[in-house]
Amino acid sequence: MVWREKPRKSDGVLRLFTWVVLGLALLETTAYGGGRVKAEHKNAYASMMYMGTPRDYGFYVATRVMIRSLARLHVDADLVVIASVDVPLSWVRALEQEDGAKVVRVKSLNNPYKNQANFDRRFKLTLNKLYAWSLVDYDRVVMLDSDNLFLQKTDELFQCGQFCAAFINPCIFHTGLFVLKPSMDVFKDMLHQLEIGKENEDGADQGFIGAYFPDLLDQPMFHPPANGTKLDGTYRLPLGYQMDASYYYLRLRWSVPCGPNSVITFPGAPWLKPWYWWSWPVLPLGISWHEQRRQTLGYSAEMPMVVIQSVVYLGIIALTRVARPNLSKLCYRQSDKNINLVQAGVKVIAVWSIIAAYIVPIIVIPCTLHPILAWSIYFLGSFALCSIIVNAFLLPMLPVLVPWLGILGVLFAMAFPWYENGVVRALAVFGYAFCCAPVLWVSLVKIRDCLQVSLEREAFFPRLGESSPPSGFNKLY
Repeated sequence: MVWREKPRKSDGVLRLFTWVVLGLALLETTAYGGGRVKAEHKNAYASMMYMGTPRDYGFYVATRVMIRSLARLHVDADLVVIASVDVPLSWVRALEQEDGAKVVRVKSLNNPYKNQANFDRRFKLTLNKLYAWSLVDYDRVVMLDSDNLFLQKTDELFQCGQFCAAFINPCIFHTGLFVLKPSMDVFKDMLHQLEIGKENEDGADQGFIGAYFPDLLDQPMFHPPANGTKLDGTYRLPLGYQMDASYYYLRLRWSVPCGPNSVITFPGAPWLKPWYWWSWPVLPLGISWHEQRRQTLGYSAEMPMVVIQSVVYLGIIALTRVARPNLSKLCYRQSDKNINLVQAGVKVIAVWSIIAAYIVPIIVIPCTLHPILAWSIYFLGSFALCSIIVNAFLLPMLPVLVPWLGILGVLFAMAFPWYENGVVRALAVFGYAFCCAPVLWVSLVKIRDCLQVSLEREAFFPRLGESSPPSGFNKLY
């Protein structure tokens, strides 16, 4: 018989403390660039993901589409996502298991510029982009924003030097795509510069990296060596690696004379990113982004909501056609003192109901749905809600649907594919709006007049115990 010492309670506490210390050490190491990636290639395309904005899900979808589009181009590089520790685990698993990305979990860097006057809070966590310099398992990294649309493979970028970026602004290079050589020395120096409050014009990654590499404008243009060797130093990238989508209709049409036309970027307003269905046809190239999504990620996540909304809207249309409800009758006398107040209240309710009929469908449609499908659901939903208002307030159908027809018309005017340039397109849309304005005004007057007639001939909220208007009511006519 072998005698064993009875475990002491203090031993369990000690082991627990040891595991906690090791866990914290591992987290700290990962948080500041020590998280290692099992590299399968010498180079990597990397993007970042963090939480804390109303647009988190949209950027998650955009990142997945970009990762899959790069895989579809058969790039000779790893696909890496630098994700903050608060990114949902389900998203991380989808990126790793479904998209083939390598996810590096990091602690979000503190932004020391968040209190300066011109700081935009949506850029609070964009300094996480600096973690790209900590990916020392790779020889070169192409750091990307999620709003990039690749037209062709760009592996030649891995031949560039220690830092390379494109100037879509004449004097400021853009950090939506840049090439870097990972280095822990550079990464630690960047963290030190953050601590001492290095000057940053906008408080975001754009201003910080721009100040860290202030002389890039004076550097030579990048041209990949034909023998495949890698360059040293810093270089400017040709504009074709960062073509601004908003310039498409101005003149260029992607006939950029310098460098390959490889990457389209969408650096505009945050609510006009290409994955939002309402951004098309304001940004016509958004449909190209959705075509890439259709070929890669698909829309299975949004389809259940689309089916539910379609069934609900079709049911509303069917019920309003069958039931044709009339206004409840309110029996009132000429001597009632508050009749004007009641009429004014009903008019306000009717007007706001019409406005809501055109706004509510926008809110409930999944924001990352394909534009063609989303706009179809929008028109179905607004028509269904307008049909309720028409029957409830005894209004004529055509004036209520004038905004519906106007929105449909402006979509055709903006999406017309044969404009010579952006100026002609803008003038066409302005001319359409100028012609529609009188029609819209006439429809509003018609709605007001019909509503007034309904208020004078019909009534709302019947008094208990009365089934018909009093005799005095008929004297009005």
